Amino acid sequence: MANDLNRCEFIGRLGADPELRYTADNKAICNFSIAVNYESTTKETTEWVRIVTFSKLAGICGDYLKKGSRIFVAGRMTTRKWQNKDGVDQYTTEVVADHMQMLGGRTAEDALAVKPKSDAYRAIKEGIVIPLEDMQDDVPF
Repeated sequence: MANDLNRCEFIGRLGADPELRYTADNKAICNFSIAVNYESTTKETTEWVRIVTFSKLAGICGDYLKKGSRIFVAGRMTTRKWQNKDGVDQYTTEVVADHMQMLGGRTAEDALAVKPKSDAYRAIKEGIVIPLEDMQDDVPF
């Protein structure tokens, strides 16, 4: 079926921090849900989309995303069957993402959450004033 297409793209915000876990052979799996708004002529509706990522992308999502993060995600829709604790068949529809991009600007809190890269950065975070002549020249341009 060369003419078929299974591709989904969404922009939304995470409803909770992502769940990152590892398989027995140390492969990363990250699950999260995003809220996607849809506005019709009568009202605005929010749909929740379940997302799963694997391997390197899963590690990135687990490390950098958090509740409220605005992201673009793309992948393929899949439905998997599983059994609950009572042995009843259940179905979960989710997007297996192969692309994720963080959107929006960084807040001051986000900027300070990144590991310090320079003496000047550490000084700002700790509220220390360093005379300009004592700072290392680590401007990247």
